[in-house]
Amino acid sequence: MYKKYEMELAGRTLRVDVDRVAKQANGAVLMHYGDTTVLCTATASDKPREGIDFFPLSVEYNERMYSVGKIPGGFNKREGKASENAILTDRVIDRPMRPLFPKDYRNDVTLENLVMSVEQDCSPELTAMLGASIATSISDIPFDGPISTTQVGLVDGEFVFNPTAAQREVSDLALTVASTKEKVIMIEAGANEVPEDKMIEAIFAAHELNQKVIAFFDTIVAECGKPKHEYQSFAVPQELFDAIQKIVTPAEMEEAVFTDDKQTREENIRVITDKLAEAFADNEEWLDKLGEAVYQYQKKTVRKMILKDHKRPDGRAIDQIRPLAAEVDLIPRVHGSAMFTRGQTQICTVTTLAPLSEAQRLDGLDEAETSKRYMHHYNFPSYSVGETKPSRGPGRREIGHGALAERALLPVLPSEAEFPYAIRTVSETFESNGSTSQASVCASSMSLMTAGVPIKAPVAGISCGLVTGETDDDYLVLTDIQGLEDFFGDMDFKVAGTHKGITAIQMDIKIHGLTRPIIEEAIAATRKARLYIIDEVMNKAISEPRPEVGPYAPKIIQMQIDPQKIGDVVGQRGKTINAIIEQTGVKIDIEDDGSVSICGTEKEGMDKAAKLIHTIVTDFEAGQVFEGKVVSIKDFGAFLEFAPGKEGLVHISKIAKHRVNKVEDVLALGDVVKAVCLGKDKMGRFSFSIRDVDE
Repeated sequence: MYKKYEMELAGRTLRVDVDRVAKQANGAVLMHYGDTTVLCTATASDKPREGIDFFPLSVEYNERMYSVGKIPGGFNKREGKASENAILTDRVIDRPMRPLFPKDYRNDVTLENLVMSVEQDCSPELTAMLGASIATSISDIPFDGPISTTQVGLVDGEFVFNPTAAQREVSDLALTVASTKEKVIMIEAGANEVPEDKMIEAIFAAHELNQKVIAFFDTIVAECGKPKHEYQSFAVPQELFDAIQKIVTPAEMEEAVFTDDKQTREENIRVITDKLAEAFADNEEWLDKLGEAVYQYQKKTVRKMILKDHKRPDGRAIDQIRPLAAEVDLIPRVHGSAMFTRGQTQICTVTTLAPLSEAQRLDGLDEAETSKRYMHHYNFPSYSVGETKPSRGPGRREIGHGALAERALLPVLPSEAEFPYAIRTVSETFESNGSTSQASVCASSMSLMTAGVPIKAPVAGISCGLVTGETDDDYLVLTDIQGLEDFFGDMDFKVAGTHKGITAIQMDIKIHGLTRPIIEEAIAATRKARLYIIDEVMNKAISEPRPEVGPYAPKIIQMQIDPQKIGDVVGQRGKTINAIIEQTGVKIDIEDDGSVSICGTEKEGMDKAAKLIHTIVTDFEAGQVFEGKVVSIKDFGAFLEFAPGKEGLVHISKIAKHRVNKVEDVLALGDVVKAVCLGKDKMGRFSFSIRDVDE
């Protein structure tokens, strides 16, 4: 008999079924939130993986199309590779969970989350986050949980917890907060320029609700939790540390890492490692752990320098940003380009504009979102960090960074009505040493402006770091962390926004959570830094969007027609619209509501297409003048084509003011002439006259 636990959460029932399914996993729950159902399992290997120096945690969020009553598209008719949403959900589950496993644990752990049913008002992503926490907590896998996660919306100025689908559509905030019993451990947000104080209020309102869920989870763990299993520790022996410090003194290690050049520092550490390897050549056990020991020695040195001596490895002040540079239009012939450099981090973003028909189609579990017209893609080649490895397409990190920048820029983009384009920005990482994702926000903001995209305000991003001591009030927040400070520090707190407010947050930490003072200080530091970047760097490269798109970008004319006339424009089997496209060289998109977009690079062809469509949808009335081409000559007159699929007859008596004996004496096939509509003849047909057109 399985056990069932329930609580009310934000107006819906959260239910946890234990010992019902998947009993061979170390921990498993069937998680229900409303009618959304996710199977969450936690499984660990019996033995540690050999030859690694990290904790091998794998998080999988598996979407099944049957959960929303769909059959997958394509020929295969089964789910293929993970969607972008699934990958982003993997990451958001991983980030708060990973710090709570033992740092010296090397057993493989897999957290599987299988989405089996979706009620659109109850987020399957949130359900999976909660399920992963409780499944791991009741398992025998060492884990310092449970944790809880809450989503927060902002509708009409009021916070909404775990918002419904309708509330998400109109919300100015999409905030996800994960907490332990004491602290906030993960923050992810997209926001419509939400002020800093409002964001902090939302974070801790979510943290407060998380405590109720954790108390509920604690009762489940108390009744169903298994004793945590013993494991082989891979901690570096203290005697190895002691031996290393006799060969390489703390002062020598400090000198090795105290440089603003990444390659110089890496070479210094390589020399030290080679020296130690030679000294311990006869001790195989120590040689196996030497790499981790040197890493820990560097970490201890850097943290001590920062926290106690207030010295950063590159000599900067605690709140100082590395040297900045920005330039635009460095890539010819593209629709827009900009490059942003911060220290040894350099990003070039290229913008491409296209008709709305080029928007990305989405085949996922969210019924409300079927396409997106703005796409941001981020690339991280190995040369950007001085390494060599083949490119195998974007990994989870690249997809995550691209989504973060996309989220940061979405709130400032014009609406489709204001700017009827699909927009793609691609950020190429030329060089990397800390927070390329936020550099890509800066480069992309400028690139959009160079392309003539009328964004509402420039957006900049910056990352703050953290070094903590033994107590909660012993800490130091660092502005603009470089790679070394990220590796050896406790936090990577990325915030993007405008002068008005925040548009995106992503917080990664390696410790068991952050206090309110740390979060408030980090948000204040990022605001100060991003305003400086906008005012002193970005605005000097380009201060506002260009008034029109560039010469190589497609131009778009929009017009509205009666939806009842769409069939006339399209024609039988697309014959009419294809004829217009062939004649004018444009691309035409027609929506069900009658909105028409004409896209091309030549104004003459676009104007001609608009004129043809206008002619097709305009009903003939007496007195109207049209321009038409002679497409057929008969004994009794000539037929004029005013637009593809729309013709009219000019009787021989109406061709000229003088008597015409033969139509061919005046007109030839292909002639383009003006004709006035005379109304309907005795048989109810519209007739036209060339001779009666006013000069």
